[in-house]
Amino acid sequence: MKKSLYFFATLVLFLLPKTYSQEIYVDSQNGNDTYVGDLEAPFKSLSNAIAYVNSLTGKGTITIKLFPGLYVLNKRLDINPVRMMTDSTRFVIEAVHMPDDADWSQEKMPKIQSVSSNNSETQFPHATGFLVSSAYVTIRGLKFLGNANPAVNYYYPISKENQELADLEVSQCYFIGNKETAPIQGGVWAHGQNNSVANCVFYECRNAVLFFNNVDGFNISNSIVYGAYESAFWFGPKDYEFSFNNNVIVNNNNFLVGPKNLKYSSVFSNSIIANNKGYVGYWSRDEQRVLELKNPDIKENGLLKSGEFNLKLNDAIKLDKDHLHLTGDTKKKKIKAGIFKDGFK
Repeated sequence: MKKSLYFFATLVLFLLPKTYSQEIYVDSQNGNDTYVGDLEAPFKSLSNAIAYVNSLTGKGTITIKLFPGLYVLNKRLDINPVRMMTDSTRFVIEAVHMPDDADWSQEKMPKIQSVSSNNSETQFPHATGFLVSSAYVTIRGLKFLGNANPAVNYYYPISKENQELADLEVSQCYFIGNKETAPIQGGVWAHGQNNSVANCVFYECRNAVLFFNNVDGFNISNSIVYGAYESAFWFGPKDYEFSFNNNVIVNNNNFLVGPKNLKYSSVFSNSIIANNKGYVGYWSRDEQRVLELKNPDIKENGLLKSGEFNLKLNDAIKLDKDHLHLTGDTKKKKIKAGIFKDGFK
């Protein structure tokens, strides 16, 4: 009897899905898509790596790690794994070398640039870099450039369309647009609950972050938005609960765009929000532009709204480690915003 029970228990354990983490490596310079995708034999293209990872069954976190290099997207990359992800077993895309590593430098950061034509008809024709079609996805340590395809008017490096999918984390990433040659319409455009943008830098994107439908519990923290030529943020129509703190929002056309009857009970706190042409506005369908919203119903605590704030721009052959971070005396502000989790040292 005991032998039978032992055999049955062993069989059950054997048949249960295995739980283990997997790491897939990609190297745009030295990889090959015929390789196996491990550290010693990485894939070459991000598209091949994501397609492979999407097909994996079983359980456990899956991490795609990118070596330094330029990753050109000729089409939309859909993050849509067969494996069911959870809050403890995530789908991760990250750099091999992260900004907080002691030997990190700007040239070690993987660069993602799209040249895709329009690849989505959701709401209007546009191009997306990563379409997140899974819950529990993390993207970190990457530098997103704009879309250089002249036929594309609206480009979103990261998008999540399904409002039933929760928990997208974007951290320690750059989003660098160029409205003359390779624009970014919105750095992160996402629906669904518990999305987070932390320790990111958005530079000269038309808009930085757009959170609209069913977005309760979102977080925006320790991030810099500079030079947004429409608005730093667009938030949805409801009084969603959110966390907004330790951000630097300067020299933008608007700080925030929401509905005309905007009311947000959550607090915008401990941030620099200064030198923006407009503060809070709403989209006018009649005039097809953002109009000022006087006396917006929002809560604030510990905001710095005046002063001169500059970013470290490229004035040499090699980018400085603190590229596009606050310079001079502005570093002394007690706000650790930027791609370094503990602030730039």
